[in-house]
Amino acid sequence: MESGTEAQKEAELGHVAEKKELQDVVQTLPSDAVNHLVSLGFTFSNDSGIVRKKDDLVVLIADMVKQERYQFDTFSLEVSMPPIILDNDNYLRTTIIFLILSPFHYFPAPVYTKIVCESNLAGEKPLSSSIENESSDCCKFLLETANEPCHFTYFCYRTPLYFGGRYLKYSRNVSQTRWIIDDERMGEASVEEIIGGNILQACQADSFKFHAAGREDIDVRMLGPGRPFLVELQNTRHVPSELFVKDIEKMINSMENKLVRVKNLKLVGSDGWDLMREGEAEKQKQYAALVWISRPLKDEDFQCLSSLNDLKVLQRTPIRVLHRRSPLEREKIIHWMKIETIAGSSQYFLLHLCTQAGTYIKEFVHGDLGRTHPSIGSILGCRAEILQLDVTDIKMECFLT
Repeated sequence: MESGTEAQKEAELGHVAEKKELQDVVQTLPSDAVNHLVSLGFTFSNDSGIVRKKDDLVVLIADMVKQERYQFDTFSLEVSMPPIILDNDNYLRTTIIFLILSPFHYFPAPVYTKIVCESNLAGEKPLSSSIENESSDCCKFLLETANEPCHFTYFCYRTPLYFGGRYLKYSRNVSQTRWIIDDERMGEASVEEIIGGNILQACQADSFKFHAAGREDIDVRMLGPGRPFLVELQNTRHVPSELFVKDIEKMINSMENKLVRVKNLKLVGSDGWDLMREGEAEKQKQYAALVWISRPLKDEDFQCLSSLNDLKVLQRTPIRVLHRRSPLEREKIIHWMKIETIAGSSQYFLLHLCTQAGTYIKEFVHGDLGRTHPSIGSILGCRAEILQLDVTDIKMECFLT
């Protein structure tokens, strides 16, 4: 019994000494460091390095929201802490448990029961991976460098807004997206800049992304009901009403150059992606192509082309895009074709056709040096060239109304 009592007394004396050691270490730390070890919110430095009180943070955020003119009904607050702060907090909890808590009484474990960091703030020796293996020699404060207030960065950000609709392109010198080659702009404008740029400015957003259901070449017009598109706005200040969206549509359509027109513009949710992707691979497209052939058009040519339904065509990657596309062979379907004559010409005609999405129409007409087979030239038994091409319809349900 006596030996047990003496051992207990020695343990208690050692525990008291460890408490005294902890107090001495804490007293040697700068006052600001002690405050931040207890709570990170007492003071902070702004971008100018000025130390502010925690109550100022609410006012600063409110002022920023007013200056940026955000419109909102609800908000959420997110806080991101530097990993080194969490590591130091973890180490501090472990040290307090080891030095203060009596080994003879149970105390609930903190949130972090294992030290997961591999080094301390000062970059000294790695810490132990568990409390049980830590020795009193290692349990010394290693946070001497935490001697200045925390630096906070705060900003407001709105989740993306999505605009959906259809666009028509009337110019053969407008690309779908901004096109720059060797610092030289290709075309006079782009659909992306005309539509996205106007929506961006109206909603006071930081940036935008333009997405469309497929694309047409710069020299191809987009007619008919138009091509479905989405504009994704990042961090908008203004949340447009339905009436405001209609005003944006009118503004785009009333532009002086009349290069692009928008139809059925509306605010959509993130499900707009699903509407765009639904049936995209199986969609059909209709075209009108101005074609020249090396001989006069014959009466049997009309019947020959109109009788070909669901014609299977093998297309190797066209020479004109071979520098940026994989050299593959694709099977596509020409659902139907018909010829429309042009008055006063026997070698020019309009070819109307409906094809599977992804068909190279220009190559289907001239054959691309035999890389597309069959082609209009091989079917008619003469040379064929395409002079102009228009997309007249895209068979998709999204954004039709």
